[in-house]
Amino acid sequence: MSGTWKAEHIPNLSGRRFLITGANSGIGYCAALKLARRDAELILACRDLTKGEAALARLREEAPGLRAEVASLDLASLASVRDFAAKELARQRPLHVLINNAGVMAIPRRTVTPDGFEMQFGTNVLGHFALTGLLWPALEQAAASSSEPPRVVTIASIAHKRTHLKLEDLQSERAYSPLRAYQHSKLANLMLALQMSRRLRAKGSPIRSIAAHPGVASTALFRTDERSSMARMLRIVIGHGISIFLNDEAEGALPTLYAATSPDAENGGYYGPQLLGEMKGEIVGPAKIADHARSETLAAQLWDRCSEMTEVEFA
Repeated sequence: MSGTWKAEHIPNLSGRRFLITGANSGIGYCAALKLARRDAELILACRDLTKGEAALARLREEAPGLRAEVASLDLASLASVRDFAAKELARQRPLHVLINNAGVMAIPRRTVTPDGFEMQFGTNVLGHFALTGLLWPALEQAAASSSEPPRVVTIASIAHKRTHLKLEDLQSERAYSPLRAYQHSKLANLMLALQMSRRLRAKGSPIRSIAAHPGVASTALFRTDERSSMARMLRIVIGHGISIFLNDEAEGALPTLYAATSPDAENGGYYGPQLLGEMKGEIVGPAKIADHARSETLAAQLWDRCSEMTEVEFA
């Protein structure tokens, strides 16, 4: 792939169902809007139903003929993930694309999920791992009924390059740094996406596992309420600067949309913007993977640990 890839290149998506976590704002919302305009059927999986309904109302205004619904999903709670997946599977409908987009970033103090996991790892990694595994029958149903291979799209980050996987301290119990815990979760996301693709190839499955990152984009992660007033103001200023000089939310969504819809997006691929050290641009292409993220041995061990912690097995 070369040149500029734009949302206009998305093919018609009529008859295909997309589930996007964290679709009420930021990259998730922008991706939902572009997909809706190409006639996709959408499930907006949101932790806050009020915000989800507001996003749905906005989508209806911006994408006439919208076919979408909002569903309650709190990725920090495995009970919520299981409840959501059970309801979705009960509808016996195929799922063509799962976009694991939602996330939390740089929580100031170490906090834990209702299941006792460090919040960033529990939400960004374990929540999506469990969701993917529990929805696997719906992806397999899509594989059996569609000529287009289903996809699992995992949103990683260039931040994965700045840390190494710590299997002995996945929960940041020995030492907690807000940013390092975020970097660690995104490294785990990427390694699991790559491991999923290996497992799928080994089984001859048509389902694709594809990763993407937005570069540096101004998103809701820069506007979280889980910090002091001064810190919130600083993040808003930083986010505004990013939207001016690097990527706004729409530009940040392009790699996600490429991974989710382009016929050129490969199983095991990782895609992102190509300018300014992968931080900016409308040119989407293969992203650089840190050498330590390519370890098949560590990825297999991480997969097994996540399966044990969530009690979910798949692929």
